[in-house]
Amino acid sequence: MRAKFMIVASAFAVSGLSGCIDMTDIGASDLNAANAPDAQARAACVRDVRGVTGNTDVVVQSSTFSEAGTEVILLVGGTGTWNCIAYQDGTTAGIMSITNEGTL
Repeated sequence: MRAKFMIVASAFAVSGLSGCIDMTDIGASDLNAANAPDAQARAACVRDVRGVTGNTDVVVQSSTFSEAGTEVILLVGGTGTWNCIAYQDGTTAGIMSITNEGTL
């Protein structure tokens, strides 16, 4: 009885694994290429926010990639949170502090 159970369990395991996707063909360079536009946008915003704020303590908090322009939210030293839009040509726009957004 135990042997029969093991055979059935093994058959289910093998059939379950047959649906898995083999990821060994995807190299690190393929994954990096997929993330390249977002990484370039982050780097452009870090560069330009450092220039605007005069502060080298700039860390990316988050980013939202878009073909039209990638929004990057950055934490800047003691000055707070900043917003930046990066474009595919390496330029940026909309660099502004959002720390006291809504304060009159």
